[in-house]
Amino acid sequence: MRKFFIALALIIALSGPAYAETIKASVNGLVCAFCATGIEKTFRTQAAVDTVNVDLDNKLVTITTKPQQTLDDATITKLITDAGYSVTGITRNR
Repeated sequence: MRKFFIALALIIALSGPAYAETIKASVNGLVCAFCATGIEKTFRTQAAVDTVNVDLDNKLVTITTKPQQTLDDATITKLITDAGYSVTGITRNR
């Protein structure tokens, strides 16, 4: 039983925490609910995305990834540009 607890403690210590990432992209051209819905649908097709929210007032797309997954800046920029908008900045926090 003692070996079990030692092994369990080692597994927990070595596995480390699983962080999700929050990515915020400032976007020019977002003006209506149709714009927001299109961007949300686009990002929901990405396997790494857990949630996506579009703030029209601040022209901000907030993406939360699934734990231990991410989207690179190039992918985010391409998805937004292909949808007809332009990215003015991307920030990340864990």
